[in-house]
Formats: sequence, structure tokens, C-alpha cells
Amino acid sequence: MAEDQNQTVPVAPEPQPTPSTGKWYVIHIQTGYESRVKHALEQRVKSLGVEGKIFDVVIPTREVVVVKKGKKTKATEKVFPGYILIQMILDDDSWLVVRTTEGVTGFVGAGLKPTPISEKEVEAIMKFVTQEQPKFKTKFSVGEAVKITEGPFADFLGTIEGIDEERGKVKVLVSIFDRETPVELDFLQVAKL
Repeated sequence: MAEDQNQTVPVAPEPQPTPSTGKWYVIHIQTGYESRVKHALEQRVKSLGVEGKIFDVVIPTREVVVVKKGKKTKATEKVFPGYILIQMILDDDSWLVVRTTEGVTGFVGAGLKPTPISEKEVEAIMKFVTQEQPKFKTKFSVGEAVKITEGPFADFLGTIEGIDEERGKVKVLVSIFDRETPVELDFLQVAKL
């Protein structure tokens, strides 16, 4: 007896994605409009009823300590200006909601199809933006000539040998008695020439 060639083999249904299985995508937006686009996108998700497909919209930022005019101030810095991360289940409806949001210029991906970023990349980004210790943001670079403005070496000139952004310190080579001597100083104690 010949077997029926058209017989279908039962296939287990694919598990329905949940927020934990929604993939992360990167969308490109107009730089400087990150917050506005995030807000607009969240409003559209609610009004168009796609909460079951678009779960989270994240602007990766981190807190940094910026030295401006001799004072340390905390600031929030966008890690990837012009980009937003979005956790979603990609289908025609969710793609259209994101793609037609004002300010969104497109998905980042290979070819025409948006490509999700790996879990490893997502973890690395989230870990980076949630680091507890604020980083110092400096405008100095190694090899740059500076003038020491405070401390026992005030008014001496030197060259930056190293920068420790974690601690807000610079190592400056100062010429003392015709010898280059390394001196560790705070960012606030040196100024560009």
C-alpha cells in the first residue's frame, strides 16, 4: 500500500514571544531629538494598541562628571547620540509603528530587514550605562602642553603623560631642575595653554 505523499507532519507551535523574548533593535533618529522621539514612540505604542509587540524604548545614557570653568558638575551623556534601543517583536504592524514615528529615520540592520542586536551586546550596553561610579569627562589628551593652575607647582608648564578619567587625575611631566618629573594632579589643577 502506497503512503500518501501529501500527509502533513504535525509541528509544535512556536512559543509566543514575551517581553523577555522580544528582540532588541537599534533605530536611527535625528540627533538631538532622542527624548522627543522616545516620548512620541511610547505614545504611539499605547494609542495604536501594540503594547504586546513593543515592550521597551531606551536611550542609552550615563552620568559623567564634566569639568567646566574649573568646576566639576554632573551631566547626563548620551552613549550613542542619534540612536535608540527598542525591544520588540518585529512584524509588519510593529515595524510600521516605529518606522512612521516622527524623527525616526530607520532601523539599523543589514539590507532592508532590521537586524536584532545580540543579547551579549544588550548586556554590555546596559552594564555600561548602569556603572555606578561617574566618569570624568576631560578635554585633555596625552602629549598636550598644560599650565598648572593650583597647588605647589602653580604657574609651572608641563606635558600630559597620562590621564586617569576614573579618578579625575592627570599625570603631568613638569620640568624641575632641568629634569622631567611626573606629578599627579586633579583635572581642576591644570588648564590648556
